[in-house]
Order: sequence, then C-alpha cells, then structure tokens
Amino acid sequence: MPGWASRNRWFVPAVMVAIVATYIWFHSRGPRSIGEAYVSEKAVTLWSSTAEVREPAGVAHYGDHVTVMARNGSVSQVRAPSGVTGWMDSADLMEPALWQQSVSLLQQAKTMPVQAAGHTKTVTNLHALPGRDAAHIFQLNRDVPVVVLERAAAEAPAQTGATPSATGDQTPKLEDWLLVMPSYSPQEISGQTGVVANSGPGGTTQSAAPTDVAGWVLARFIELDTPGPVHDYALSSDLRVVAWVELNRVLSNFAEMPQYVVAGTRGPEGQACDFTLLRVYTWDEKRNQYETAYVEGNLCGKLPIRVSQTPAGPEFHFAEMNTSGERSYVMRQTVVRRVIEGEKASAPPRHH
Repeated sequence: MPGWASRNRWFVPAVMVAIVATYIWFHSRGPRSIGEAYVSEKAVTLWSSTAEVREPAGVAHYGDHVTVMARNGSVSQVRAPSGVTGWMDSADLMEPALWQQSVSLLQQAKTMPVQAAGHTKTVTNLHALPGRDAAHIFQLNRDVPVVVLERAAAEAPAQTGATPSATGDQTPKLEDWLLVMPSYSPQEISGQTGVVANSGPGGTTQSAAPTDVAGWVLARFIELDTPGPVHDYALSSDLRVVAWVELNRVLSNFAEMPQYVVAGTRGPEGQACDFTLLRVYTWDEKRNQYETAYVEGNLCGKLPIRVSQTPAGPEFHFAEMNTSGERSYVMRQTVVRRVIEGEKASAPPRHH
C-alpha cells in the first residue's frame, strides 16, 4: 500500500517536531510561581543569590505584593512589583490570608477614638490578635510614638518549671494587651481627635506606608506619655492609668488649657475590667492649677471612652463590661454628673 507507506514516512518526524516544540515552549516561559505573599517589614533587601558572595538586586517595602518563585530553606526567591527578582528571608513574608486580616484590623483601627498616647520601650512585635501565639504582622523599633485604641487580656505562657500553688489553683495568668497605631501627628499624640492616618492599602495589591499599620502589643512594652496633671496624680495615688481623653479646652492667660477625663485601675494586669476608676480634671483659672471636678470608683468600664460636643458642653460615654448597658456623663462648665437612663442630658447639673 504505497499511499499508507508515504503517509507513515512523515508521521514519525512530525511527532518528533511536536515534542521538541513543546519542550522549547515549556522551558522558555521562565520560572513558574509557587505562590503569593506580602512583605511584612519596613524595607527588605532582595539579594541576587543565596551564596555568601552576593549582590543586592533591589528593595521591597512593607505591604508589597510579591510573587514567590522558589523556596530554599529559610529564604524565598520573590518577584517584586517593580519586576526585580531576588532572595529574602521567608520570615519577612505574610501569607495573603494574614495580610487581609492586617488590612481589616487597620481599617477598623482608623475608625476608633484615641484613648491614650505613648511610645515603645523596646523593639516590639505587632500581632494580629491579643496573645503571644498570635501571628506577627509588623515590628516597631524603640521609641516609636503610638496611640492606644483598645485593651484586652490574654493568657500568658506557662512558666517553665512552675509548681502548682498550695491551694491547687490552676487559673491561668493573664496579660494586658493594647491595640496601637504608630503616630507622628501632634493631633494624634494629644489624644483629642481620632487617628488621622496616612492613606491605607486600599486593596490587597497596593503598598502601605511603613507607619500605616495597626496591631496588638504587650501593654508592658508601651510607656504611656500621660499629660502633667494625670501623671502627677497617678504617681501620688498608685493609680495605673489606662486612658485619658480630652473633653475640651478653656482659655486662661491667653493659653488654651485642656480638660481631661481619666480612666485607671489598681492591682495587677489581666483584670476583667478595662478600668475601675474615673476622674475628671478641670482648669481653675483663679488658682492657676488643675482641680479634680469628679471622681467615681467601683466601676467595671470598657474602652473606648467616647466624647461628643454639644452647645451646652461636652458629654462622654462608655460601656460597662459584660453588660449591654452604657454610662453617660455631662460636663457643664466645671461640674460633671452622670446621666441616669431616662433623664435628659440638658437637665440642670448637680454638684458632686
């Protein structure tokens, strides 16, 4: 069958050509990605190789959406948004799910009122949730100014070699954690306004500014920068200040003097209540000093303390822990009183 033999003569070469073409196409596509990630450090150098003798190939920044090309032990080869490919420490990468969680936390933090201001005592890790086992999302250097937005208690790690108490109490020890945002704005540090943060990530592929991040830190790693009257009272009364919020300002000798509501507690950290004591400081122009206008104890308050301004004067509110109730207070000149449910806030104030 001459026709069949003629066709068969071209079949084998055609198959070989197809195999070679497929091989060339497969290997000419360049390296294939094995995943995606986000940079979790302020700035990371991308290296040309994993060898001891290497050169910097580029830089990736916090929030950069990178393509993971390969992994080798504790390092990963990534392609940055600029197109530069290089090797970096895998520990400086966040999985997409964790990045999404950090973005949501940042967006939530931007809507929360500032409760206090301070700075980091040492190099401090930001976590996605309260607790040492929670995922790490960023690291702050020492002396970074921050604003405090919320407080929570989380279980502390068990101490190695610890022996049970004589009473057999197995209750885990709790630690205080704070939700913070780095802040460099004078308005943010004063605590009188909400956080005016830089423009955020927007989407999962846009880079965020190095300071545009929020996370949970151990409270003991934050030094609160309490204003003068709050600081002096805390020292003299053994009060652990939790929060202070500016109610308003009064003019005195051509200067504006802030007036504060302060929340604090006594005793060890890890308590169920965010604060147990409330104190309001007002400015006495005649004496040229701060005076205590209101004190209330035996509370179990929950942050945040929210302040609203009315034509008659400032009002502030906070929730009671483990209840659906809320406490409300009004300030008229230098007189503060609690508004009981059903009363009108505009009612004549009573001295306390």
